[in-house]
Amino acid sequence: MKIEAIKSRIKPLAWPPKTLMDSAGYSATAEPSRGVVTWNINTTCNYRCSYCTQKFLDNRARWAKDTELFLAAFKRLPGEWEIKLSGGEPFQHPTLLEIVEGLKNCGHFASVVTNFSASEKKLLAFLSSIQDKLLVFSASLHLEYVKSDKELNEFIQKALLVQNNLPLQASFNATCVATRENFPKLQELVKLFADKGLRLKVQPEKFQGDVIDYTEEEKQGLVQLGGHNGLGKVAWSFLGRPCWAGRYSFTLDDLGNAWRCYPARRFRAQYLGNFLSPSFQLAAGPSPCLYSYCNCTVPIERGMMPKDNFLEVRHEN
Repeated sequence: MKIEAIKSRIKPLAWPPKTLMDSAGYSATAEPSRGVVTWNINTTCNYRCSYCTQKFLDNRARWAKDTELFLAAFKRLPGEWEIKLSGGEPFQHPTLLEIVEGLKNCGHFASVVTNFSASEKKLLAFLSSIQDKLLVFSASLHLEYVKSDKELNEFIQKALLVQNNLPLQASFNATCVATRENFPKLQELVKLFADKGLRLKVQPEKFQGDVIDYTEEEKQGLVQLGGHNGLGKVAWSFLGRPCWAGRYSFTLDDLGNAWRCYPARRFRAQYLGNFLSPSFQLAAGPSPCLYSYCNCTVPIERGMMPKDNFLEVRHEN
């Protein structure tokens, strides 16, 4: 069955989709043992980075106000889930600690993506609240705000503080967007962080949902630095392949709107309903990807879809 990529905003498709374990020459990966929700808990942010993918939002001051309702909805999710908290800037959210304590009490795990501008006191309070239910702590290195050697050293020292206070199963990483201004600095920065015992991942710059028009030389440079978040490629496409997104992965905004994935949210194509409402519904199983570019590495890293040569690799093992 040939799948045509969705390339522009459309009316939401019927939900849930039909389950397909095999499509586009690929079989679905094993059923995930844990789901993952990418939750933008606010649009509020104290930074205004020139390359921010959210800079065109109409309202940069929203935050999820219905904490109790969100926690009740998370409690209704079947099984165990990782809730990846992002924004905006999540440490600007007034009930962040209440949220992570509530998620912990629901039996779920949390991860966080932050611009790392919060005080050490706030960061340690977060770690104390989530305790052993933390999985990933990701700190964004924004060189438009971390400009001097002194500020970079302060970022690194704060990173070491967080990394040294993580629970055993959690990991820390820093990320940096490969703008053309940043590009010449990235190799040296990756080495500097590695020498300090820290991992720095690079991310391609995006504009209106797509990777910017890098030259072939620039693309090769990004791949040599690990590709997008260390996954070996600048941009991934899983068009037509069976993906568990919608069943074990979805994206959620601060108002409760839930979409199958970030591309689905961008094109308004596959809407699960409002997470706070009884109409919210997960898919029954995997279904084909409808998008030519997977711009979020969260479902990729968590094995929601088969990567290249999946059938051959699985057959050999």
